[in-house]
Amino acid sequence: MPDAFPIHISVAPEDRGKRLDQFLATRLDNISRARVQQLISAENVLVNNSPVKASSKLRGGETITILGELERAPLKAIAEEIPLDIVYEDADLAVINKPAGMMVHAGAGATDEARHRGTLVNALLHHMKSLSGIGGELRPGIVHRLDKETSGLIVVAKNDEAHRNLSHQFAAREIKKRYIALVQGWVKKDSGTINQSISRDHVHRTRMTTRLAGGRTAITHYRVDRRLDTKFGKFTLLEVKIDTGRTHQIRVHMSAIGHPIVGDTTYGAAKEIQNQPDSRLPAKAARNAATGAGIKLARNFLHAAELQFRHPRTGETVALKAGLAPELQNFLKKLEED
Repeated sequence: MPDAFPIHISVAPEDRGKRLDQFLATRLDNISRARVQQLISAENVLVNNSPVKASSKLRGGETITILGELERAPLKAIAEEIPLDIVYEDADLAVINKPAGMMVHAGAGATDEARHRGTLVNALLHHMKSLSGIGGELRPGIVHRLDKETSGLIVVAKNDEAHRNLSHQFAAREIKKRYIALVQGWVKKDSGTINQSISRDHVHRTRMTTRLAGGRTAITHYRVDRRLDTKFGKFTLLEVKIDTGRTHQIRVHMSAIGHPIVGDTTYGAAKEIQNQPDSRLPAKAARNAATGAGIKLARNFLHAAELQFRHPRTGETVALKAGLAPELQNFLKKLEED
């Protein structure tokens, strides 16, 4: 990494037509394309002294100026006074009802502040005297994870013994989890099992896919709770259980069968759900009734509603539930309004 900034890079004529982010990823040592895009988004990359988009095409002859650090500071956990919905707690563990929008531990972010702040781990460090150290300084107490935009129950360990015991239960598929998901369209069968391996998408590295060979085994079971026929279209409310805990598993599997989870635009859900004409009315009346604003959900309609495991010290069964988050309840009400 250079000792001083700014860094100036001249674009040769033969580089004409290349995307800015692709060009820089090949010119800068040990820097990912994702990191380049973050620098560009933060306007730390200028082309002829002007901020541009990552997708901008080079013409040849420009001067690229890099203003910000190429390498990011190491991720870290910071104790923060953040409210927690603690469903269960004792000397060995705690179960938290995590809200959507909260990352479990520090990770990717547009800014260094966003990478480190507002996480579940940070809140745990403030609220609890001790957490297990098996996950390291970045993930103290973390036995399993929930996606940022998924709400619901997550268990954390306060000591290493509890952590190892719970991890063993997860590995042996002894821990029972039930999710509630609302998906687009009507799922054909009242119940079913999706057994499709999951691997990381080679093009979109933040996404997972079922389309590649050689992925990790992933098994998802679903059961229809109810089918909704609304003025915004058809939806299915599902109860979901998983035998494995792959990254984005439920989201990827529901998308793979053509029924993405509402709000999950990463895996094909609509950004906004539009009011639909009512087929039961005459054409003109149906069109008139369909006029009006659509509705959208700013998170995924996926909630970890139940969690059951053996207590690592006593061996007794711990069974816990968490109702749908208010924003999910309100969204359902909007869908079902006549």
